[in-house]
Amino acid sequence: MSDQLTFAMENRERILAVENSFGPSGKSLLEPGRILVGEGRLMKLCRRRPQPKVFFLFNDILVYGSIVMAGRWNKNQHIVRLEEVQQEDLEDSVDMSNQWLIKTPRKSFYVGAASAEEKQAWMEHIENCRSQQLQRLGLPANAPAIKDFAATWIPDNASAICMRCSERFSMAHRRHHCRRCGFIVCNSCSKARAVLRHISSKPVRVCMLCKVNLECQERLQRQMKNQGRNQPGKDWKTRSSDNIPEYETSSEEDTDESVENNSPTQWFNSQDNCSPYCYFNPDHVKPPRF
Repeated sequence: MSDQLTFAMENRERILAVENSFGPSGKSLLEPGRILVGEGRLMKLCRRRPQPKVFFLFNDILVYGSIVMAGRWNKNQHIVRLEEVQQEDLEDSVDMSNQWLIKTPRKSFYVGAASAEEKQAWMEHIENCRSQQLQRLGLPANAPAIKDFAATWIPDNASAICMRCSERFSMAHRRHHCRRCGFIVCNSCSKARAVLRHISSKPVRVCMLCKVNLECQERLQRQMKNQGRNQPGKDWKTRSSDNIPEYETSSEEDTDESVENNSPTQWFNSQDNCSPYCYFNPDHVKPPRF
């Protein structure tokens, strides 16, 4: 009993420390039954280049943000429900090593760890927490809780021309991203707007090809509804709106950050609910304090 009480107090202190690190702009993280499983720094592939981000894994959510002062202050808090996460293992690329893809309804992105061992640890911990969360929610563990994931944005440096009209980009001819396919497109090819309910309830930028495809899908859905081929109960728009995530208030790309301190990943073994908070990777050494 005393060990469980000590664990509960220490877990509360850790969660409050994470919550306070994001300042008043961050959302509250302290909830009954929530456990901080691990924390560390990963590289996240952003529009221009990989940037260091701080990640906090809880037993029900994944929190990440930009680093202002390593180990003390963070900003641009993002919260993702683990039941909405799907991971995809990837080979090393020119931009990042030890990388994998994290897909969510609102935003999908590449992340990279400092080593292959750390990458495997992150992926395994995320998947274990996700499976346990699905069980708690009474959802099937062998299938994603949702079917619509946000497209992964192609980095800006991957193309010097619009991927629709092939016009070369310049200071006056700027790059944009289609929110549906993730392609790099110019303003002329992405003037259309559409509601992608798994991303936002408001219209977002889409390229002309995706706009045409979406209109075709809507016509097909209307025809099926008129012919009585759709399933009884809620229509497709209502079902899609149920998947709008409560968290992740912004889909804008994070600004560049400059961070000097590479803090090690820390893991918390919560299997018996009273284990000490420790470093998962013994090769990582805690930076000294001066």
